[in-house]
Amino acid sequence: MSKVLVVIPTYNESENIPRLLPRILEQVEGIEVLIVDDSSPDGTGEIVRQMGEKDPRIHLLVRVSKMGLGTAYVAGFRYALAREYDYVFEMDADFSHNPKEIPAFLRKAAGADLVVGSRYTNGVRVLNWPMQRLLLSWTANVWTRFWTGLPLNDATGGFKCYRIEVLRGINLDGIRSNGYAFQIEMSYMAWRKGFRLEEIPIVFLDRRAGKSKMSKHIVYEAFFMLWKLKFRGMLNRL
Repeated sequence: MSKVLVVIPTYNESENIPRLLPRILEQVEGIEVLIVDDSSPDGTGEIVRQMGEKDPRIHLLVRVSKMGLGTAYVAGFRYALAREYDYVFEMDADFSHNPKEIPAFLRKAAGADLVVGSRYTNGVRVLNWPMQRLLLSWTANVWTRFWTGLPLNDATGGFKCYRIEVLRGINLDGIRSNGYAFQIEMSYMAWRKGFRLEEIPIVFLDRRAGKSKMSKHIVYEAFFMLWKLKFRGMLNRL
């Protein structure tokens, strides 16, 4: 039986976490959850701690302050590497990613090293987003594919399943980005290392509770990350 870890960064997700974790844990055998909480003022970390006392499959890593999505995932990846999990998921805390999709990811991972949940495969599969944000996301993905050659329809998506070998093969110390840029950088690094990338279509539902973490800084960071990856690819070819 494979060991599966779902890594979920949180900041003020007390409304979602008590409902989300049981739904994740019922999906497959051998699955566990790690919450990486940035000292949420709303008590998210304490809720997870109490849940973990009742269920040993729930783990908690608390950080001293709000440090960003990318560094939270890297901390989760290091946790997984140290404990020798077989598969590691990235997943949002706000129900925008459906836990029922987890078994489909694992089936796809039988023939791939990194499986990405795509909002832009078999049409646009996004619900409840304003048109401006949808166009921004879709355009960012088209531009990422064109600019870097990364063979993904949804390079900015945050619902992913890694084989542990991918995380061993990437220099996590060199990952500095957060937000959209983090998702692009991790997939690009896996692709450049020769790992097999596959996508499966998912339905993305915008959050119903809590507050979105999207900001202009995240958008700017993703834009500059594309330039960084483009020039890194050029240097590698030279």
